[in-house]
Amino acid sequence: MKVIGLIKILDLAAFEAYRSQVGQTVAIYGGSVKFRGEKKFMSWNELDCQDFDACVVISFPTPDLAQRWAMSPEYGALLSVRSKAMRLTLFGVIE
Repeated sequence: MKVIGLIKILDLAAFEAYRSQVGQTVAIYGGSVKFRGEKKFMSWNELDCQDFDACVVISFPTPDLAQRWAMSPEYGALLSVRSKAMRLTLFGVIE
């Protein structure tokens, strides 16, 4: 199970604070950050996706663990800094 995040950065200092902590919450639920990258261009946008600056790919052993992480108290503790740091679209995909 992969969880993909599309990120619009609002506050770089808050983003760095969030990013330095989020991996620990992912690990509690058996996940790991597989990729972080900065968007350089968008070739097509037929779904009218809002603009974003970066993306992240997180891997979890099961969809259940991914959902449990997203709704967890550990991740919930980061929501106040996340809301200052970014706007986020987060979705899961099955390989």
